[in-house]
Amino acid sequence: MNKKSVKDIDVKGKRVLVRCDFNVPLDNGRITDENRIVGAMPTIKYLMENEAKTILCSHLGRPKNGFEPKVSLKPVADRLSELLGLKVELASDVIGADAKSKVASLKEGGVVMLENVRCHPEEEKNDKAFSKALSEHCDIYVNDAFGTAHRAHSSTAGVSEFVKTSVAGFLIEKELEIMGGALSEPKRPFVAVLGGAKVSDKIGVIKNLLNKVDSLLIGGAMAYTFCAANGGKVGGSRVERDKIDLAKELLALAKKNKVDMLLPLDNLATTGFNFDAKTYGEVKIFYAGKIEDGWEGLDIGPQTIKKYQEVISKAKTVIWNGPMGVFEIPAFATGTKSIAEALASSGAISIIGGGDSAAAVIQMGFEDKITHISTGGGASLEFMEGLVLPGIACLNDK
Repeated sequence: MNKKSVKDIDVKGKRVLVRCDFNVPLDNGRITDENRIVGAMPTIKYLMENEAKTILCSHLGRPKNGFEPKVSLKPVADRLSELLGLKVELASDVIGADAKSKVASLKEGGVVMLENVRCHPEEEKNDKAFSKALSEHCDIYVNDAFGTAHRAHSSTAGVSEFVKTSVAGFLIEKELEIMGGALSEPKRPFVAVLGGAKVSDKIGVIKNLLNKVDSLLIGGAMAYTFCAANGGKVGGSRVERDKIDLAKELLALAKKNKVDMLLPLDNLATTGFNFDAKTYGEVKIFYAGKIEDGWEGLDIGPQTIKKYQEVISKAKTVIWNGPMGVFEIPAFATGTKSIAEALASSGAISIIGGGDSAAAVIQMGFEDKITHISTGGGASLEFMEGLVLPGIACLNDK
């Protein structure tokens, strides 16, 4: 993962196409969370200060029928203009006449934005002709969208085939340095905390981490599949019955690799749970493997919290992906919050692998105390799994 970054090249006077992740949540055209825009600022400002001609591109939403006003990047261009103190012109197309004209009239230090790349179906097909047309806008390609680096699309990978100089922006550089460093040369003890709903989503990650970590702490609904694999009673808790044999294999692999794989000691369970309506019945703590019929486990219990916090307090590196319970409902958020608190006060290198655990940490106000919160859920999972990310593999090596 020894890739060149924007700092390693001369950008003065060059046309630089930057793939950002501006896939921000909108409510009637108003941006409700601008973290991704703020995350792109260091790269954009660096290019402006070093007198590059900066062309920004991104996707937004999932347009099905070409351009639709509701997926226009206009709100992003307007907000960027405010943040940069400079008018960011938005082209009305991606590779058409308006985009070409706006790029041609760019001055050094100036910034333009192309319209939503996914308005072209060719983008997600990594179409060669579309990639080549995109490349004609620039002399240099910069990928700074870690959240889409696991996808081989035209603007995330294909365009680099037609551009001699392809490098990482500061956001991707940071992901590679911190996450890559933790996975390849971790300070020990190295602890991974994995939660979320399904074992099937994390098979590759668990297998890869079992070759690297000292301890692996399991929470979330996937813990019940492991509990069932150990012959425990899980009541009406969510279990992937077709993954029980796999769970047994993973437990055996942990033993073989001398990894301390910890499952919950107790669980917080309820009756009559309905996620959509946010309703539930009586709440009770059960020892793990002893959940009665009619009860569904929705969080780790107090003994588990104590044990997991103890392990994290001794760690030097911690990677966390996936909540410990249904944290969206306050009654079942204690486990997730306690892990966030433990990470925040551990003094360890702490890394959150995007997705729900990142949302939980930000929502609970711990983000300032975490070393690194990844900007990509799917990408960080694949990175943890040791897979090649096309949007990074395509960049020039140092």
